[in-house]
Amino acid sequence: MKQTAYLPLAFALACLLLSGSALAHSEQHTAQYSAAVVKEQKPWGIAGDLEQVSRTIEIGMSDQMRFSPDQLEVKQGETIRFVHRNQGKLLHEFVLGTQADLDAHAAMMAKFPGMQHDEPYMAHVGPGQSGEIIWTFNRAGEFDFACLIAGHYQAGMVGKVLVVSN
Repeated sequence: MKQTAYLPLAFALACLLLSGSALAHSEQHTAQYSAAVVKEQKPWGIAGDLEQVSRTIEIGMSDQMRFSPDQLEVKQGETIRFVHRNQGKLLHEFVLGTQADLDAHAAMMAKFPGMQHDEPYMAHVGPGQSGEIIWTFNRAGEFDFACLIAGHYQAGMVGKVLVVSN
């Protein structure tokens, strides 16, 4: 057998081995947040630092497929510590993004419901648990957040963040 015949098998094996560790979201996300965050500028901002937090906003998550509150206003340049409290019996998540990004991600989640991911603009919160993200809104505009677990987004588990210029 030629050596090149092994390449697809090696690639598939590498993807399988990496998928569990690279894509899995950690139960200890909050504790590991500072050390593991990759700061990448997004249209809706960049991962923030705990030392830079301007204020904390608590967001409830319910099995009625709603966030409370679901409308937020922040100032450009603010670093927000979001504390998410899952008051339901189902897993929920909070994902910041643009409408287009959330639509695309929701479509992927519908196709692959077991897909796991962990980004600094996401929090996965088990039933009765809490989670958090720290985010700096360094760009003005209207952005969105949603629970992208298959069916939750489609049921209206969404919200808006208005980032106003200084």
